[in-house]
Amino acid sequence: MPTFILVVTKIITKFGDVMKRQLRDEMKKSQYAGTLASEHGLENHGLKYLNEVFWNLSTSELYEEILDREEGKIAHNGPLLVYTGEHTARAANDKFVVRESSTKNDIWWGKHNKPYTKKKFANLSNRLKGYLQGKDVFVQDCYVGADENFGMPIRVITQYAWHSLFARNMFVIERDDKKLKEHIPEFTLISAPDFKADPEYDDLHSETFIILNFEERLAIIGGSKYGGEIKKSFFTIMNYLLPKRDVLTMHCSANVGQKGDVAIFFGLSGTGKTTLSADVNRGLIGDDEHGWSDDGVFNFEGGCYAKVINLNPEAEPQIYAVTQMFGTILENVVFGGRFRHLDLDDDMYTENTRASYPLEFISNAVPDARGGNPKNIFMLTCDVSGVLPPISRLSADQAMYHFISGYTSKVGGTEIGLGADPISTFSACFGAPFMVHHPYVYARLLKERMLKNNVNCWLINTGWTGGPFGVGNRISIKHTRALLNAALDGGLDDVSFRQDPVFGFEIPESCPEVPSDILDPISTWADKEDYKRRHQNLAEKFVENFKQFEDGVTAEVIAAGPKI
Repeated sequence: MPTFILVVTKIITKFGDVMKRQLRDEMKKSQYAGTLASEHGLENHGLKYLNEVFWNLSTSELYEEILDREEGKIAHNGPLLVYTGEHTARAANDKFVVRESSTKNDIWWGKHNKPYTKKKFANLSNRLKGYLQGKDVFVQDCYVGADENFGMPIRVITQYAWHSLFARNMFVIERDDKKLKEHIPEFTLISAPDFKADPEYDDLHSETFIILNFEERLAIIGGSKYGGEIKKSFFTIMNYLLPKRDVLTMHCSANVGQKGDVAIFFGLSGTGKTTLSADVNRGLIGDDEHGWSDDGVFNFEGGCYAKVINLNPEAEPQIYAVTQMFGTILENVVFGGRFRHLDLDDDMYTENTRASYPLEFISNAVPDARGGNPKNIFMLTCDVSGVLPPISRLSADQAMYHFISGYTSKVGGTEIGLGADPISTFSACFGAPFMVHHPYVYARLLKERMLKNNVNCWLINTGWTGGPFGVGNRISIKHTRALLNAALDGGLDDVSFRQDPVFGFEIPESCPEVPSDILDPISTWADKEDYKRRHQNLAEKFVENFKQFEDGVTAEVIAAGPKI
């Protein structure tokens, strides 16, 4: 046989083999793509003429899709590495809420809840749906809220396979195949990062958008691959819906001791909320978002979303361990070498490196993600001025004042525009970007629950001592844990307290395993007069910030603030 014919024959044979493999792969995909499809189809959301719809894929199936589509890589021991491109943090300035008749009088309109018109939303969402025509999409039908009385069935529709895995990690998944087929969502989110808005035509700040529509029960995201936008959109949704049902919604972590004593930890991302609640001696209820009903605390999520930059395996062994697990998604983490070992100290892409993983990856996680009424509340503040004590006790009215104030620092690029250095800020309810009602709505529920259940409230400074940022030192996590343990175990019940003359809160004069000078911040400063000036200056900042809330709160709450 002539050489030319042999070559052609080999090419045809090889091409045929490739086509067979491709057809076989497509048949495999088709077999599992619609196996767990809900009877409530995507046409109910206005999505038509799609290519393939991948319904409720498992973690392993999603890994295959992610790798096949080159959306991520596998690192040592099996975690999935993904990169979010331009957006490595939340685009807070690009979040909007549709202003319509059913919600317009309830929303706390302003910086964090910017209004968007129904007409413009309809136009933008229809173009987004049109963009997805002819494309593959991934669907996860799951729930927000571990309490069956308050949990909400949701649907997450994504352009990217790894976002579907993110939703599977972060929300409460349905393990009953029959119920998946019957799943009808009460709120739906559509994420298409490659679809970008026209800022001028769509009346937006940029090509990126995160828009919530409570009337249509629909959220849309475009222009950002950052997984946190999906997670925080549903938190914002719950923050609107549940207070109407007398449930306090909280940006907090929560754990429970062996005696059933629940503790909650309020704080912005990066201030210790996840780290301090991850205690091997206590069961983890959740690390970020919770509700507090008459029956107790329940997690909104089925997973955790922890910062992993400079993660210390000795100080945070449980979180470190999940970075080595199959099923964990690592956002913007650096790896290297033939064996793809992680470098958790490298901030080449961002300070805001993240790990998304199921709650069950934490060995002492509470299986049903629920607990009783708390015994202790900890409000975590990262004080960059270095003048607040490492721990102080608050009255119920002081708790309301500090909860509404939400003094802390934004740390390490958790929002676009933030650098590595902490920035002093006030964030109402320790989560202002996600609070939809006036902060007093949440603070009133907090006080009611505190008084009803005889709850202690502690203000914890995880920031600086001995001077401000750049001069003093970050308070040792060892000392912070000792103070927390003392508060949790009753070790501060019988010690003497002194009252801060400006802020009015009570400061313990002693604590086991903590040097007494640490408890009194002025004693750690070389320049005592500078401390006094900064102490007074911080009080003035509190008073000035609180003026924006005075029309909506009681006189008792205002009086609980610092005296200047």
